[in-house]
Amino acid sequence: MSVFTHVDFDQHEQVVYGHDKASGLKAIIAIHDSTLGPALGGCRMWNYASDEEALRDVLRLSRGMTYKSALARLPLGGGKAVIIGDPHTGKSAALFQAMGDFVDSLGGRYITAADSGTGVAEMQIMAERTRHVAGAGQREAFDGGSRDGDPSPSTAYGVFIGIQAAVAHRLGRQDLSGIRVAIQGVGQVGFGLAKLLKDAGAQLWVTDIQAANVQRAVAQLGATAVGQHDIYGLDVDVFAPCALGAIVNPQTLEALRAPIIAGAANNQLADASLAETLRRRECLYAPDYAINAGGIIDVCYERTGGSAAQLKAHIEGIGPTLTEIFQRAEREGATTTAIADRMARERLQGGL
Repeated sequence: MSVFTHVDFDQHEQVVYGHDKASGLKAIIAIHDSTLGPALGGCRMWNYASDEEALRDVLRLSRGMTYKSALARLPLGGGKAVIIGDPHTGKSAALFQAMGDFVDSLGGRYITAADSGTGVAEMQIMAERTRHVAGAGQREAFDGGSRDGDPSPSTAYGVFIGIQAAVAHRLGRQDLSGIRVAIQGVGQVGFGLAKLLKDAGAQLWVTDIQAANVQRAVAQLGATAVGQHDIYGLDVDVFAPCALGAIVNPQTLEALRAPIIAGAANNQLADASLAETLRRRECLYAPDYAINAGGIIDVCYERTGGSAAQLKAHIEGIGPTLTEIFQRAEREGATTTAIADRMARERLQGGL
């Protein structure tokens, strides 16, 4: 299949395939749009069932990064990288050195960072071969503390701010005390979100494909553990998908009861048409690339500088952005995704 006729091709500027025989690297980098600046997006490692599945993921994710940066008013474009391989058994220093060379071959048009299946350790290896990598060293966090380059805490904080905005709009509540939240995926971002919600007085239900993650949330946060397929049908106020995408689909919609969907996962809707289904059901959906922008804001500040207070304030801007999306969608009888896309395009065309 030609990339240009692919259903997820959206005038992408560049799609590059990379292969390194010695390390076994098979990867794709997609640059969607560089109008506002160099394309930034994470490097995901996943055991894709096919090359086609990997291409679909990188095309969709890179477009999402363009819109995410634009909505967050960042001087960045949108890009993404995917490595085809098992993140549990397929990693090696040679593989990530080769990936660093691949990123470097684009001359700075694409800046990479950690994503699903990769972390600070992998970014540090890639940084041996390219300077076009973010999240590889120590830096000041949004709360004033010191941490490694992992932007997960900032992502979690942004989603927390977004849930506050969604609850205020949909439920008319200005606090989260007693709010019932079902979190799907309590890894780095999901657990950070769960802790923030717990501290705000929310009640938590959690699930994860990794039993250890669930056990940690139960032991440390007093969350209630549920089965992977039971998370959808819970009588809760907020469903927060914080794992992989396409989790809102015709099958899960039959079970979903929450009036709000607001989480950290990318590409949460399996099909764009489902946004209209959610609107008709009066289920408020926080567009993923609007609510989970805390991580890319963090990475941007790492590269451009700025104080912890400035970083925190920028992340907290996710709340007003979502409120504007919700209000415009309600006023115009449109889906929140349509409004978010429109706002992103407005900011792309108007500049920062």
